Formats: sequence, C-alpha cells, structure tokens
Amino acid sequence: MSGRRIGIVGGGPAGLMAAEVLSARGHAVTVLEAMPTIGRKFLLAGKSGLNITHSEPYARFVNRFGAANERLRATLDGFTPNDLRAWAEGLGTKTFVGTSGRVFPEVMKASPLLRAWRARLEGQGVDIRVRHRWTGFAEGGLGIETPEGETVMGFDAVLLALGGASWPRLGSDGAWVEWLAEKGVGIAPLRPANCGFDVDWSPVLIEKFAGAAVKGVTAQSAAGTVPGEFVISKTGIEGSLVYAHAAVLRDALEVAGSAALVVDLAPGRSAKRLAADFARQGGKASFSTRLRKGAGLDGVKAALLRECIADVTGLSPEALAAAVKALPIRLVRPRPIAEAISSAGGIRFEALGEDYGLKALPGVFAAGEMIDWEAPTGGYLLTACFATGRAAAAGIDRRLSNKM
Repeated sequence: MSGRRIGIVGGGPAGLMAAEVLSARGHAVTVLEAMPTIGRKFLLAGKSGLNITHSEPYARFVNRFGAANERLRATLDGFTPNDLRAWAEGLGTKTFVGTSGRVFPEVMKASPLLRAWRARLEGQGVDIRVRHRWTGFAEGGLGIETPEGETVMGFDAVLLALGGASWPRLGSDGAWVEWLAEKGVGIAPLRPANCGFDVDWSPVLIEKFAGAAVKGVTAQSAAGTVPGEFVISKTGIEGSLVYAHAAVLRDALEVAGSAALVVDLAPGRSAKRLAADFARQGGKASFSTRLRKGAGLDGVKAALLRECIADVTGLSPEALAAAVKALPIRLVRPRPIAEAISSAGGIRFEALGEDYGLKALPGVFAAGEMIDWEAPTGGYLLTACFATGRAAAAGIDRRLSNKM
C-alpha cells in the first residue's frame, strides 16, 4: 500500500504525535504551523520544568477529565502515562517523579525532547512548514497563508490540532471556531480553564500584598479539599491551588453569578483548639497579637482575614476560629482566556466519530485541546493531547486504508 498525503494543521504535541504515527505507517505527512517554530506552548510550559504526565494510579488518572472521562478512557488506554514516559525515554529524555507525583524530564526542560522529536519526524519524512497559517476552507483544500503569499493545499485527509484559545501569542487563537461552525460542526464555547480569578480587593491589600504567596493552606470547593498555595495578584488570586478548583468555580460563576474559594489558613489545627488558643489571649491583646499567638498567623494571612470578614476584630474566639478554618474569598469573574493555562470548550464529542473524524466534514479529523475536554494541571493536559493525537492518527490510517 502506498501512503496518502495528509495535512496536519498545528505543530503542538497532538499534531506532532499524529505526524509521528502516520509517517511511520508510510503516509506523506505535512505539518503546517503558523508560528516561526513548532511546539511554542510546549516550550513555554517547559521553561520552569516540563510536567509531562503524572504518576498517580492509572484508575485515578483517567478520572481527572470531568465530563469527558468516559469518552477519553479508550484513548488514554491506548497511550497511558507509562507509555508516554517510555516514549520520551526513546527520544533520549529520561523522566523522574517529583514529590507531588508529577513527572518531569531529568533535564527539566522541553527543548532537548522537542529537538530529538523533530529529528525523528524529519527522519521519517515529515515535511514541517512553519509560518504557514490556515485561513479557512477553500475550493480544493485548505487556504494557507505562507511567507510567499496565499495558496490552497489539498490532502487526502486533514488533521486539525490547533489548540484552544489560551496564550494566543503562541499560536492558539481560536480563529478556527467560526470556520468549523459555518460547516455545521458542533462547538461548545471556549472558556478559560486552569485560570486565576478577579477579586474586589481593597487598595490597601493591593498596595501591601500584591505578589505575596499564601502558603501552607488548603482550599475547598465542589472539587474537594486540596492543599497547596496561591498568590495574591493586583486583580485577584492565581496559582496552582486556585487552578485545582478553577473549573467548578468558573461554572458556579456562570450559573449562579457568585462563587467563593473557601480557604483553611491553619490546616494543622482544629477549630476547637484555635478557639481555646484565641480565648487565652485576653481582652487587652491586640487583634494582630491574638492571631499571631493564637494561630501563628500574620502578614498576608492576617490581611486576608481582615479583608474577607466584616468586623473580624470583634469576633468571639469561636467565630474567629471558624473564620480561620473556612475563610471565603469571594470571586468576581475568571481572568481572560488569553491568560489561562488552558481552555475548556471546543469541538463537541457528539460532532466526532469514535476515530476523531468530524461527522460534518468527511476526511477532516481533530485532536488535542481544540476538542471539548479539560483537565487540571499536573501533566493531565499534555498526556491527553499526546493520546488524542495518536488516536486520531490511527483513525485517519484506518479510514484511508479502507478507501484504498
């Protein structure tokens, strides 16, 4: 069987993984990337240590994708976190498990892995064309803007792997939504995921504590209770502990118009113990002294109590202890999608076949973050992008083989 011509739009993890699978099966693969280099968001993620996947038990891992858990299960079964680690090692990148269970390359960077991957792809005959931006469907194929001008490129099959709409300066701008919707493809609105939130801070808190980290706390929402830390920003809150709750908080704001992240400022002490310790301070102690001696709280944690609880200085020991153990930080809105780590929404699963082909556009497939699923940070996002890229490639290969 001679290979067929396949165009892959998007040079991120999903698209490149599909290119690897399809070129290994003898197809002529062209990757079209709008930016000057491939894998830009992948490289940015690796600047502070590339969190490539997670080591938690697989039965727990596959249930981190919310409403998409069932739909993604077979896809993830086909390329598990262990498979991903073995794949990276095959490219010369050994990995290790961090204290949080997250998996990183030993070199803690994305660039060596991406260089080795590109060399493998080019060795398999993949034609990577940067500065080639898809501009929509055209008669005879895809409209492509190139450094030499506009052109139309035709393929036997096309895989769209364009990402969502977070970090648009790195290439994922969501422009594809309109083009697919016009063709009858069901699209769920793109929304920020793993994002920060705006809070109506007072000018005093912003002036004194913008940029301060709130460490050694737990936060509670409908997503559960999670330990960690977050940062006070000029506009609100952000950081890994906030991202762990971002999906349910965003949804609550959309549905009910209000939401709060409930923070335990002293997770190592019970409310009963805190109340007793506060009571021992006596009536003459200042509020700052009561917090410091009774709960070990000062600085930004003490400021948050003053900010979020009305008349907090006059509370009884029991009421103050309750506030320390369950401090509600009331949110106004998510930060804009352009600032989010990832995005929710995209091509609805009902618009896709089991092989990731678009039902409304025969011969066109999709993979990665442009599909309607989301996951927390911790390596889940990347793993699912790799896995959907492989699954879509297998779908393309089967579809084309049946046509031969």
